[in-house]
Amino acid sequence: MDDSIKSKKALCAEDLRRGILTEEFEPGSYLDEVELSERYGISRPPLRETLRQLAGEGYILLHENRGAQVAPMTHKTLRNFFVAAPMIYAAVTRLAAEHATPAQIARLKDTQRSFRAAIASGNAADRALWNQRFHSVLGEMADNEFLLPSLRRLLIDHTRIGMTFYNPRKEAMACVSAIAADQHDQFIALIEAGDAEAAADLAVAHWELSRAQIESFVTPDSISIPLGQAPGAEQRKGAS
Repeated sequence: MDDSIKSKKALCAEDLRRGILTEEFEPGSYLDEVELSERYGISRPPLRETLRQLAGEGYILLHENRGAQVAPMTHKTLRNFFVAAPMIYAAVTRLAAEHATPAQIARLKDTQRSFRAAIASGNAADRALWNQRFHSVLGEMADNEFLLPSLRRLLIDHTRIGMTFYNPRKEAMACVSAIAADQHDQFIALIEAGDAEAAADLAVAHWELSRAQIESFVTPDSISIPLGQAPGAEQRKGAS
């Protein structure tokens, strides 16, 4: 295959990954193959090769006669996400502490610096993407061909959910981001020390931090309204 086509395919794949993770492409929506083909200057066959690659990574679903659909986030998938997340994160982090190489630890530290810079910038997309990259490096450290595909799929939805609730202007969210960043530093220290059990325990605590954020986002603040009284009734009574 021509090198220019390979580079266009790689760019297309990278842009689609980013667009899906940051919800530029909404969960459950369908990709316009004609528009993508024109945007990246590639014909339909190499574009479909790229889409098959992304389907294998869990970013999209391919439907015969209907095309490429961005991986949906249904009630079932979200429920399974909450069930699987702590188990997968703990197992991956334990193995990372057992198998990490000096080069991988150096890459994790570089990623952490970028994550902190993204938090400081207030850019929600960069924060979500660098967090995803941090945990992807942990997956590479774990070096387990059975866990890695599950981790990658988990991180797709975790990143998309994070894009939904993260707001750097909210004081509580900024505080949680600072805690998450500090926990990343603790991951690095424990992995350097080879402390697998403590690293796995921290992974569960790190997940609980995310879970609490998600639950606080989807649970609205209570509204203080006396039972049997419609909103605004008191004002209307006083005006009469």
